[in-house]
Amino acid sequence: MKQKSENIPVYSLHNFSTTEGESQQFQVEVFDAHRHFAVKYPHRHDFFEVLYLSKGSGFHVIDGNKYEIKPPCVFFMSPGQAHKIEVSHDIEGYIFIFTADFYLINKSNQNRLIEFPFFFTIRQDNPPLILAKSSDIDFLESLFKKGIAELQKGKEFSIELLRSLLDVILTSSASLYKSDENILKGKGHIVVKRFFQLVEENYDKNLTVAEYASKMALTPNHLTQTVTQLTGKTSSQIIKSKQILEIKRLLVHTNLSVTEISQRLNFPDQSYFAKFFKREVGMSPLQYRVKSLNG
Repeated sequence: MKQKSENIPVYSLHNFSTTEGESQQFQVEVFDAHRHFAVKYPHRHDFFEVLYLSKGSGFHVIDGNKYEIKPPCVFFMSPGQAHKIEVSHDIEGYIFIFTADFYLINKSNQNRLIEFPFFFTIRQDNPPLILAKSSDIDFLESLFKKGIAELQKGKEFSIELLRSLLDVILTSSASLYKSDENILKGKGHIVVKRFFQLVEENYDKNLTVAEYASKMALTPNHLTQTVTQLTGKTSSQIIKSKQILEIKRLLVHTNLSVTEISQRLNFPDQSYFAKFFKREVGMSPLQYRVKSLNG
């Protein structure tokens, strides 16, 4: 059996950046079989990622959802998502990773990132963008290539140009991305995505709906009504769903005991934690661990 750690690794952008300074807020480069970093899978990031694949095959698992790689395609990842990628030796493409600060530094709209349909998605899955038109493919590839060429200038590169290229990549991708969220506009949509973002950032604190509402300067009732209207689920159900997902990850991918997991996720005691998990999943944490590892 593969040795497990005591946590799912969380990587910051500097783990992937090959340069120092301002560029540690972003990196754009070729993605192929030669791109290798000493990272463990599954892992999660504290940054955003746009992965364009033009050739090859394999699978990309994001938050438990398994997607077949069918180039040309683009995967989008938000901070906090756990993923694992398995690719063929002939994989080819480009990757742009960046922090929110890098993208938003000159933006008057600080909600801009969560307005994109593929970041902090309201849906339970986050499928890749499949590109069909050669004009779209050529245009997107040209943006990545321009970014790589600019960064290769070393100290002479223009950070404003790179930020603009990223904006066009995201904006053009959003116009092609097929999602039910494309029809959801207005303040309510942003409220829900901001709630999702906060749940992602605070799931281990075991906060209540009222505490999340307070962070958003909303009443609990207003928050729940908005969430339910757009997702069909209550705020409490969203929080529980995230907790269960994290518990499952820790049971399968770490060697933490049930008590240690309950403590890490700030449950009042192991007994309450075990009852909560069994009520939501239909089996005890240990039964789930054994079933998953033997399955």
